[in-house]
Amino acid sequence: MAGRMPPRAIMLQGTGSDVGKSLLVAGLCRALVRRGLAVRPFKPQNMSNNAAVTADGGEIGRAQALQARACAVAPSVHMNPVLLKPQSEVGSQVVVRGQVVGTAKAGDYQSRKGQLLPTVLDSFARLKAEADIVVVEGAGSPAEVNLRAGDIANMGFATAADVPVLLVGDIDRGGVIASLVGTHALLPADEQARVKGFLINKFRGDVRLFDSGLSIIADRTGWRSFGVVPWLGEAALLPAEDAVALDTWKAKAGGRLKVAVPMLSRIANFDDFDPLAQEPDVALTMVPRGQPLPGDADLIILPGTKATIADLAVLRAQGWDVDLLAHWRRGGRVLGICGGYQMLGRRIADPEGIEGPPGEAAGLGLLDVETVLKGPKVLEEAQGTEHSTGAAVAGYEMHMGRTDGPDRARPMLTLADGQTDGAMSADGRALGCYLHGLFTADGFRAAFLRQLGAATSGASYQDTVERALDSVADRLEAHLDVDGLLAVAG
Repeated sequence: MAGRMPPRAIMLQGTGSDVGKSLLVAGLCRALVRRGLAVRPFKPQNMSNNAAVTADGGEIGRAQALQARACAVAPSVHMNPVLLKPQSEVGSQVVVRGQVVGTAKAGDYQSRKGQLLPTVLDSFARLKAEADIVVVEGAGSPAEVNLRAGDIANMGFATAADVPVLLVGDIDRGGVIASLVGTHALLPADEQARVKGFLINKFRGDVRLFDSGLSIIADRTGWRSFGVVPWLGEAALLPAEDAVALDTWKAKAGGRLKVAVPMLSRIANFDDFDPLAQEPDVALTMVPRGQPLPGDADLIILPGTKATIADLAVLRAQGWDVDLLAHWRRGGRVLGICGGYQMLGRRIADPEGIEGPPGEAAGLGLLDVETVLKGPKVLEEAQGTEHSTGAAVAGYEMHMGRTDGPDRARPMLTLADGQTDGAMSADGRALGCYLHGLFTADGFRAAFLRQLGAATSGASYQDTVERALDSVADRLEAHLDVDGLLAVAG
């Protein structure tokens, strides 16, 4: 393009996990797009079981898909070239440019991650070639200097790609002065110099009360302040990056229809339930381990999981299988999505050890189907019709399992390509499918809620997400020095 400026980049790193980097990147992306810039998001390495499917048949972190939406572009595997999907306390599935390349224990990956830097840098260069500016999100914190060797997520990437850094501190958790000054103290001189400034996130109250705090941080670090961002309530309307968000999840009360979702150990893609949570007539409870499934629930939804057999064992260890079957005997309804659908069948087999040690387990037996976990992994967007309501649905499939059995003769969905997905019990009270994102379809959500005796708000979920992104962008323009940020990026 004639007269186009050289591509620029800026990286937001944090003093820790869950300081709000993902939301800030999404908001900045939307703000810069509204200024007429071609913007791309980038996260070199992500760890999350909340993933999204790209049009080119890969998967990336859900946060990067939201950031792509903020940029008004389609998600690409290059926006998150390395994705780690935890399968156990010490091991993860490794996804490179959207495709599974294997599994690794934490120690093994730590020693091998540096080998992925050329791939990361190549993906970053591809995005720079099509953008005016790339907004990069770090992972965790650069203060984790014990993990610095071979780093591709924070300063290792920023140094190799020669990208300036802004450091984000979360004042809501407390100790923000110490976290910023402490990070400065732990970084070597060249990395201290790469940090061009800091910003404070999640501030509640009168920002003038923190003026002296900004001065203390600037005096101790030599970094300039780029502003103080207030608490962004809009975050509740946007998909969360990973399961850390569930640690502070609050049950939504007051709705007529009571929906319960057990928080499985490796719960995945739980943003499936965001549209339900935003319905005034729905009281959604994400049930943590150690608590029973509520006896007065109208609907129990078994969510997706990264480790189906292992999480089925967790479900039984929590006694949730007893709670669910009691709910079933009382005439309650059950929906399973992806891994939750597999659990509702009679048996799950993993002969190749795809999600853990090879083996099999008896399912909950509410659907007369069986699942064998095997590849290749299905990664595709899909549209179709839900049978019980006749309403259109759209979403994506992301799974390794193949499910069959007599109840497949009553599929939950017919897809646009003519294939069917899912199964229903003879009485229609148990149903499941592989399609994530079901409830984002406003027509289906309304019809489904009517079946259960609940009203719908009539709101468009997609419009809600767009308004939330615009609102975050408005707040960042008002409270951050965005012009200064662009100057640093240049």
